[in-house]
Amino acid sequence: MVKICCIGAGYVGGPTMAVIALKCPSIEVVVVDISVTRIAAWNSDQLPIYEPGLEDVVKQCRGRNLFFSTEVEKHVCEADIIFVSVNTPTKTRGLGAGKAADLTYWESAARMIADVSKSDKIVVEKSTVPVKTAEAIEKILTHNSKGINYQILSNPEFLAEGTAIQDLFNPDRVLIGGRETPEGQKAVQALKEVYANWVPEDRIITTNLWSAELSKLAANAFLAQRISSVNAISALCEATGANVAEVAYAVGTDSRIGPKFLNASVGFGGSCFQKDILNLVYICECNGLPEVANYWKQVIKINDYQKSRFVNRVVSSMFNTVAGKKIAVLGFAFKKDTGDTRETPAIDVCKGLLGDKAKISIYDPQVTEDQIQRDLAMNKFDWDHPIHLQPMSPTAVKEVTVTWDAYEATKGAHGVCILTEWDEFKTLDYSKIYQNMRKPAFVFDGRNVVDSDKLREIGFIVYSIGKPLDPWLKDMPAVA
Repeated sequence: MVKICCIGAGYVGGPTMAVIALKCPSIEVVVVDISVTRIAAWNSDQLPIYEPGLEDVVKQCRGRNLFFSTEVEKHVCEADIIFVSVNTPTKTRGLGAGKAADLTYWESAARMIADVSKSDKIVVEKSTVPVKTAEAIEKILTHNSKGINYQILSNPEFLAEGTAIQDLFNPDRVLIGGRETPEGQKAVQALKEVYANWVPEDRIITTNLWSAELSKLAANAFLAQRISSVNAISALCEATGANVAEVAYAVGTDSRIGPKFLNASVGFGGSCFQKDILNLVYICECNGLPEVANYWKQVIKINDYQKSRFVNRVVSSMFNTVAGKKIAVLGFAFKKDTGDTRETPAIDVCKGLLGDKAKISIYDPQVTEDQIQRDLAMNKFDWDHPIHLQPMSPTAVKEVTVTWDAYEATKGAHGVCILTEWDEFKTLDYSKIYQNMRKPAFVFDGRNVVDSDKLREIGFIVYSIGKPLDPWLKDMPAVA
């Protein structure tokens, strides 16, 4: 019986291993993590992450051939294939601070594998890692090998949160990179056989190690670039009276371009896009390619510009001050159907409004108050470190309240900012919301989810990203 062990029970490790266990009943899969609370949650009825369909998969396999444990060393020692999906945050200090990936957790995992292994292992990179990480890991393992053979594979994940289970059931491709030696190819084959239980052969791509590592960074950079491209056009649309939705549709009907990832918004978020691009930038710089580095940097600059532009719109529309005014924020997660707030644009928007002394009331159907307060109190890259290394109980931001109801959040507010495209925000009773708000009442739609004409009929002054401006907004400066 093949035994698989995955180090790291997060957004990648948990769902991926659950699906492998479901699709390969003859393989024993154990997910290990040093966090006792996280493993306890995976073993409970309240899983630590929200992902449609995940609960069903876990319940079917848990206790049969899927296990969650804090006995890291025992299970690593027993495994044939070890997946490593630990955090690879952006460094906050030292060489490459603000850009390079911090491989502290990765290295300690590798050293632990070397310490406890008594038989040959296939070690699989599952976290997003910078190119050439495999080489560093390989060195640690071989220099501590005690005669044991290790094969390193890169098997990057291409999951989108909110659809992770579907993405795992029916992936566009599974990418496996390995050494071009006979042993390396044998290891690639072993992992390929696991996926072949449910993924068609032609969708399993095998490459060399570096190609696999770089493909992941490149894929995310391309996706983020599309969002920044349409967001850049959205600013021009507002200036000229064009409608970004119409422009994006016209562009997206070109079969070479396609319609996906062309929705203008307040900006992209999520744990990977910014991190992976910063990583790509750093690798380019290290390899003496500043022109390439600057090209990709621009994708992040436009994203930051889009967020600050949104805040400026809010403040300038409200007579250039939001001090002491209640502003409702609907949605805090970085996109709908997930409770994940990592790098969500809502953080920068809220911080921008708080910087102007606004009072904020936040509602999101999936994000807890504790998480929101923690996010607003944290420094830029802190979120990507294990919870016990994050700042302790955050000093609650006094000007922020979190409610469990959109109507409560908007009561007595001067403006509403929609920052996540949750479906329920399309069907709210906006007449009721209008009646309970201060006048003039503003809606700033950062996701283009509401029907702005209907809202204007009710009486709202509406700002939608990339759409022709309300007469009220026309005289207001777009950029402070």
